[in-house]
Amino acid sequence: MRILMVCTANICRSPTAEAVMRHRLGRAGLLDRIELDSAGTRAGLTPMPADPRSIAHAARRGYDLTLLRSRPVTRLDFDRFDLIVPMDRSHVTQLTALVPGASPAQVRLLMSFVRISGLSEEVPDPYYGGAAGFEHVLDLVELACDGLLEYLYSPQGSR
Repeated sequence: MRILMVCTANICRSPTAEAVMRHRLGRAGLLDRIELDSAGTRAGLTPMPADPRSIAHAARRGYDLTLLRSRPVTRLDFDRFDLIVPMDRSHVTQLTALVPGASPAQVRLLMSFVRISGLSEEVPDPYYGGAAGFEHVLDLVELACDGLLEYLYSPQGSR
């Protein structure tokens, strides 16, 4: 199974989701069976480190984003990855415009893996806000990655 986390610039939400999911997979003993990456719908061609605020907030919870670098989503990702996981609906729209004709990849919002009602369907972009926004993103991503891990153990998720 190959999973791609997607946000806009690939410096806040998707690297956070990649690091949290990598941590979850490591605890579950699945790191050798699941490939994980992140990319951005509007990421530049020059790789950038994660936002320093994302790095700092994630580190307080035991997640390491320091080695992650941004990259753009490409058409090849639709052949390489089984599951493409955008953070919000605008990413779904942008991904739909990129997808080649007959892609085997499934595109599914990260928050769709959460089974708690009343939560947002999207992971909001914390970039223009303060510390509370980065903490909120971590809260949502942790919940969603727990749900994604459950999904991977389910018949629909196992490939």
